[in-house]
Amino acid sequence: MPCHAMGKPMQNGFVESFNGRMRDELLNETMFRNLAHARIVIRDWAHDYNTNRPHSALGYKTPEAFAKCLIPATDCHAAPHESSARQTVAKLAPKGVSTGKALVQAG
Repeated sequence: MPCHAMGKPMQNGFVESFNGRMRDELLNETMFRNLAHARIVIRDWAHDYNTNRPHSALGYKTPEAFAKCLIPATDCHAAPHESSARQTVAKLAPKGVSTGKALVQAG
């Protein structure tokens, strides 16, 4: 068990800000007809939030534009790839190097 209390709003202001905005702009204003309708409306709102709205905390860039500029420790851009398949984190072993007895198997 972690020594800090999980789930307190003051521990992640960004998430609380997002939750409040989504609640005010979407959830409190929309009467969902069914689960399928809710999924469509929420997907569309999230797409608009991430691709069309500049955010002051991101230097007035959209989250999508900001993510394209990030290069994490894996030396890959943070923007999603075209494929939904999981991308490898580690580079392939050089030719001639056997990975058959690796401590942790890939997959």
